[in-house]
Amino acid sequence: MNGNLREPGQHAARPPLIRELLLVVGLFLVYKLGRQLANGHTAEAFHNADHVWSFERAVHLPGEGAVQDVLLSSDVLVHAANVYYASVHFPATIALLVFLYLRRPRHYLWTRRVLAALTAAALVLHLTFPLAPPRLLAATHLVDTAQVYGPSVYAAKPATDTMANQFAAMPSLHFGWALMVAIGLIAATRSRWRWLWLLHPLVTLLVIVGTANHYWLDTIVATALLGAALAVIRLPRTIDATGFWRHLFPVPAPATAPHIVESRRTPTPWTPAPDGLMAADVLAAATPTRIPVEMISAPGTGSAMSGAAR
Repeated sequence: MNGNLREPGQHAARPPLIRELLLVVGLFLVYKLGRQLANGHTAEAFHNADHVWSFERAVHLPGEGAVQDVLLSSDVLVHAANVYYASVHFPATIALLVFLYLRRPRHYLWTRRVLAALTAAALVLHLTFPLAPPRLLAATHLVDTAQVYGPSVYAAKPATDTMANQFAAMPSLHFGWALMVAIGLIAATRSRWRWLWLLHPLVTLLVIVGTANHYWLDTIVATALLGAALAVIRLPRTIDATGFWRHLFPVPAPATAPHIVESRRTPTPWTPAPDGLMAADVLAAATPTRIPVEMISAPGTGSAMSGAAR
């Protein structure tokens, strides 16, 4: 990247660090507390899971088992998926916020607000629609890969899990945050390789489905909530709505050839005729032209006549 290129929002005012730390930690604690309040709805969570599983089959969504079969084909692969699920979610999101805070302050404010809105909407759904993940639903016939192959971030029995709410499958914040990480980095940078960040949500999608921690529908709902948050939250002031998309899809400037110089010819003005000059004068001054004329008489008439007409 050209060092002389100034990125949008790179030199914007950076919000106070202590305030931001307290705000982010406070939001996280509120979210964790809210998830814990959703515990204890076991019967409702499994009832909702039956409906979600039946709905996915009714609309012919691909089976989650197809992804899990690929992971189970290799112990190394399934263990790597469990490690990715357990260790990438929070560090990747924190790394995004730290990078944007230090290098793109305006994008940091935008990203933090979008993540907060997405998380708040997810918390409302967790409280109103508890959902058991597919690994706990017998009808799915899926393996709890974290418990079998490790590592696992959840207790073996959801009722005894004091660290996490295992009945908060919808929406999947694993996928929603991963997608926002990619969008935030794509919007804040201009490297031609920035679109590779989309691999993060793609891998996350395959991991959370293949490990039976989420349904396909969980990721669809997370994507819809993130889209709504992006539509409502204002973009950085240095980039308007049109400029944001132009920043995502920059149009290269047309090439110019410095050796080609545009030449313009100034037309010679028409000089009007002298005053008083009439058309008859022009005709009179013109050189007479002799036009040969030949007349042939018809039979029975006088002799032919030839000459020149003036």
